[in-house]
Amino acid sequence: MKKLKGKILFISCLFLLSHNIFMAQEELPVDQGFFQDFQNIATSKERFNFFFNTSNRYNQNSGFDWLDKTNVYLNNAKQSKDTVAIKYYKAIQSQIYHDLGDYDKSLAIAKEIYAIKDSWGLESQAILLDLMDRTYAQLELYNQQIEIRKEKKELGITANVSFYDIYANLGLHRKAMQDYIQQEKRNIDDNDYYAQAVYNNNIGTYLRLDKSYPTALGSYKKAISFANIYLNDVTKIKTEKQRTDTEILKSIIDGHIGKCYTQLKRYEEAIPHLEKSIRSIKELSKDLFLSDHIENQLTVAECYLQLGDLEKTTDYLSSDLNPRKAENILKKNRLLASYYNIIGEYKSESEFLKKNIRIRDSIQAYKTKILDEQRSTLIAEDKAYTKSKIEEQNQALEDSRNKMVEQEDRIQFVFILLVFALLGLAGVVYAYVSSIKSQRLIASQKHIIESALVEKDSLLKEIHHRVKNNLQMVSSLLSLQTKNTRSKAAIEALEEGKSRVKAMALIHQKLYQNDDLSVIEMQGYIESLINSVQSVFKKGGHNISITIDAEGVELDIDRAIPFGLILNELVSNSFKYAFPEKDDDGKIYIHLRKIADQEGFFEYTDNGIGLPDDTEERTKSSMGIRLMNRLVNQLQSTLNIDKTADGVRFWFNFK
Repeated sequence: MKKLKGKILFISCLFLLSHNIFMAQEELPVDQGFFQDFQNIATSKERFNFFFNTSNRYNQNSGFDWLDKTNVYLNNAKQSKDTVAIKYYKAIQSQIYHDLGDYDKSLAIAKEIYAIKDSWGLESQAILLDLMDRTYAQLELYNQQIEIRKEKKELGITANVSFYDIYANLGLHRKAMQDYIQQEKRNIDDNDYYAQAVYNNNIGTYLRLDKSYPTALGSYKKAISFANIYLNDVTKIKTEKQRTDTEILKSIIDGHIGKCYTQLKRYEEAIPHLEKSIRSIKELSKDLFLSDHIENQLTVAECYLQLGDLEKTTDYLSSDLNPRKAENILKKNRLLASYYNIIGEYKSESEFLKKNIRIRDSIQAYKTKILDEQRSTLIAEDKAYTKSKIEEQNQALEDSRNKMVEQEDRIQFVFILLVFALLGLAGVVYAYVSSIKSQRLIASQKHIIESALVEKDSLLKEIHHRVKNNLQMVSSLLSLQTKNTRSKAAIEALEEGKSRVKAMALIHQKLYQNDDLSVIEMQGYIESLINSVQSVFKKGGHNISITIDAEGVELDIDRAIPFGLILNELVSNSFKYAFPEKDDDGKIYIHLRKIADQEGFFEYTDNGIGLPDDTEERTKSSMGIRLMNRLVNQLQSTLNIDKTADGVRFWFNFK
């Protein structure tokens, strides 16, 4: 007891010292943040909107500062008899008392405004009714809370009347969870990560209150994950209010996780979550009275008591802990009684145990009766609401049934008209029977011709498919030969041959895959050919960018095969020789265009090391260049080679 009194005296001295320092520095300029912005606003309505749209309004100034300033504005409004301003400032005043935990005072002021709420707009009425809804919940006046919710539905503020949170407050946690899932799950978008976090947190809370602690932990961890995803999602811009609300939600979830671990007697795991929650809530919700904050402090004190750390236990029990709910007061007294029992101060232990007995006796009879009445009222309201919903659904079904009957009548009428119309047309149809027979004969012949064409296309596709397969078999044989050959020159020759065979096989593959067997779409063919060459020649470390400009160009097989072999040689040479250094930033540009109906232009450039000085001599001996010259001759053209300042350029016109 002496130790506890000493700590209280130390805290009091520290408070006085801090107060004196604050008074000494009072004249220094301070960034007032939201509080200063609030004062800079000109009208009462704008101040009202600013206040209720700012979640972290107590970031630098306490609720008492806001209350003092609001009282000044309220008194000025009363003196000037500004009834509109009086309403707005009383609403702000009521919210501040709610935030400070003085729910009776908050409700009394809210009731004054409620009497004249019809003079407000719908948005302002919604703020007032939401405030009264939350205040009735804190005061456990659930019957009045139900009436407020019914009024919100009548005004169109909410679409449905929900009771799941009231069920939870009355101890019917499973029923609350079932109703919550039924009403809320279908309204949550899979991409709304904040709503997913809130949903899983609430499910976890219902499970925790129902003593399903391991399952609750799973829901809480999912909620934390969704909150983190929401904060880290850079694709969606978030306001400061949204970020603050999410951080507060994460802090509350951390506290819930700590409570679950405590119930599972895993105290060492519980403490970090509880202390993190206490710090975060205190930082983010300055001067707000949150029951979660009180419950976390009591729970962490319980953990330290169970672990035998009495100093930490007294730190949390003797801090600014001022529980207002009966169950929290009982828990604090029970923990203090256990503490005094451990240190041997049995008289103090007895005092706290007697306090709990008096509290239980005073609330037992009242609470049992009131809870029973409220449960009965809630069940009756729920039944009435369910009945009204069923009636609405039945009415909707009846309306739908009537519409279907009307549609069926219209369909029958239209059907009868059609029958008469068909009968009228029967004579006309009969007159054209002879012409129809001839048309059928023509159609039959046309079908025979079309079938023959389809069969021809199928046979051609099959031929191209088999040619492609045979060429692939040749390629495979060359691959086998490569594995059995040790000569480097022979291996290179075989690889080049295999690449050329693949280029031709790709032509036949594109043909049997096309609906039109007469032409090949060159953009797709070139892309496929480049991928094939890359798989053979491209080495690790090269950074070669290939640009293909052949969109809309189509060639027949007689021109596509020579062209594919030419391009195969050019791309292979670029990969093999143009970029010897692994860190080269290589670029290849392939351009193919139809200049006119019967003419075309092809250009190939790279920015590699270019051709050697003895290019003309090598041209006579190089099989690749000789092959390209012959293939270009087949296209009735001449291959042109230009040495550029950076790389090499090949080009030719073709018919």
